[in-house]
Amino acid sequence: MRFAKMLEIRTVAVIGGLSREEQGFKLRLGCEIVIATPGRMIDVLENRYLVLSRCTYIVLDEADRMIDMGFEPDVQRILDYMPVTNQKPDSDEVEDEEKLLANFASKNKYRQTVMFTATMPPAVERLARSYLRRPAVVYIGSAGKPTERTEQIVYMVTEAQKRKKLLEILGKGVEPPVIIFVNQKKGADVLAKGLEKMGFNACTLHGGKGQEQREFALASLKSGAKDMLVATDVAGRGIDIRNVSLVI
Repeated sequence: MRFAKMLEIRTVAVIGGLSREEQGFKLRLGCEIVIATPGRMIDVLENRYLVLSRCTYIVLDEADRMIDMGFEPDVQRILDYMPVTNQKPDSDEVEDEEKLLANFASKNKYRQTVMFTATMPPAVERLARSYLRRPAVVYIGSAGKPTERTEQIVYMVTEAQKRKKLLEILGKGVEPPVIIFVNQKKGADVLAKGLEKMGFNACTLHGGKGQEQREFALASLKSGAKDMLVATDVAGRGIDIRNVSLVI
C-alpha cells in the first residue's frame, strides 16, 4: 500500500475482521489492486460486491501455507470467477508477442499467475502445475537453509521445564525486540500476562484478536513501546519487524 500511494494506484484490502459493507463500498469506488484472504474474497464475489471480469493478473502468496490450511478449493473457486484462462498453448506460440496481444483484445485473454512459496512440498508442485504454464522458477537464497547470520539452538526440555528455561534465556538480558511463538491463543495471553507481572514489557498477537488489535500490537513492537511479542503462527508470515534479536 505504501508503494501504491506514490504511484496513485488504488488498493482495497478484502479481509476478515473488518466490515464487509465498508470493503464493498471501497470496491464500488474502483481500484486497481485487491489484496484478499480466500474466505472473504469468495464472500464478496458471491455477494456481487466485486466482479473479476477485467482481472488478468493474480498473485498467490504463501501458497504452501494456503494448502496446509485447506484453502486450495477456495483458491480454485476464486479462479473460476476470472474470465481469463491459464491454458496457454504449451509451445513456442506462447513467446509470440503478436499472437498474445491479438488474444488480449478478445475474451480469451491469458491469465498471468505468480506464486510465492517458502517451501515446495508435492501438494504445492501439483498446484503449480495446474495453475502455471511454462513457469519461470526463481530461488532467493538457498532452498531449505536458514540465512547464514542466524544462529539456531535447540533445547530438549519437558513441558514443565519450558517456562523456567524461557525465563533463564530472557534473564541473560537480550536486546529487544524479541518474538516468542506459542501454539495456542490461550497460551499466548497467559504467558504475556505472566511476563508482564515479572516486569517484562510484552504484547500478544493471535487469531482471536481483531485486525486493529493485531496492527496495534505490531506497531507497539516496532516503535519500541513493547519489548517482546508473544504470538501464535499468525505472526509467522508476512510481518516485517526490523532487528529482531531473538526468536523463541
